[in-house]
Amino acid sequence: MSSTTATAQQQWDPQRYDHHARFVSDLAGPVLELLAPQPGERILDLGCGDGFLTEWIAAQGASVVGADSSPALLEAARARGLDVRLADGQDLPFEREFDAVFSNAAMHWMVDADAVVRGVARALKPGGRFAGEFGGHCNVAAIVVALLAVLGRRGIDGLQKFPWYFPSDEEYKAKLEAHGFAVTTIQLVPRPTPLPTNMKGWLETFARPFIGRLPADQQTAALDEAVELLRPALCDKNGRWTADYVRLRFAARLDVR
Repeated sequence: MSSTTATAQQQWDPQRYDHHARFVSDLAGPVLELLAPQPGERILDLGCGDGFLTEWIAAQGASVVGADSSPALLEAARARGLDVRLADGQDLPFEREFDAVFSNAAMHWMVDADAVVRGVARALKPGGRFAGEFGGHCNVAAIVVALLAVLGRRGIDGLQKFPWYFPSDEEYKAKLEAHGFAVTTIQLVPRPTPLPTNMKGWLETFARPFIGRLPADQQTAALDEAVELLRPALCDKNGRWTADYVRLRFAARLDVR
């Protein structure tokens, strides 16, 4: 669920991810319905991570290849017996071999969106499907503001090297169409998401590109400061945290040429 170019400072630990963020794959039902994998289809899971959803797609009878840029997550996926490849989502090596490309919670890490869509179009057979979900406009907005504030107080402009791409539905629809896709459905879906652990665990899992820009001896204090900035907005009186997710969910088909 990563991209080498976009996340040079992001580090993925399979155990930490499973503990703090298994909800990412658990909540993928709607986008899997858009994919609707069929027996015998060849499908690419772009940003497959530890292979949890790749395994589910394969169980529907499809032949699935997973692609991710994290060696640690790929090792966990291979332990499931899956066919997975080390690849940058912004430079996919495939050409005209898949009936469908699927992606969940990965493409917001791939900031060169045109390169991603171009690579997906190249990987698909004519008429192939592209179904995905990732962070959309206003995704984790409160969290972003808190992280920018924490860095700003320490003299760092967090908007430089911003690690995430959160487009509007209109923006992403235009990108898909510019690369030869006919969009079947696309929408922004507000999805406040209860966190299974706490906000510090979420930040330690996903916010490395921000916090990692600080000296090591400042990182714990910066994380704690971000948590306290977020507490009034995202933590209830019982101490339960909810992340302010907004997902961009879409399905498209490559025009036959």
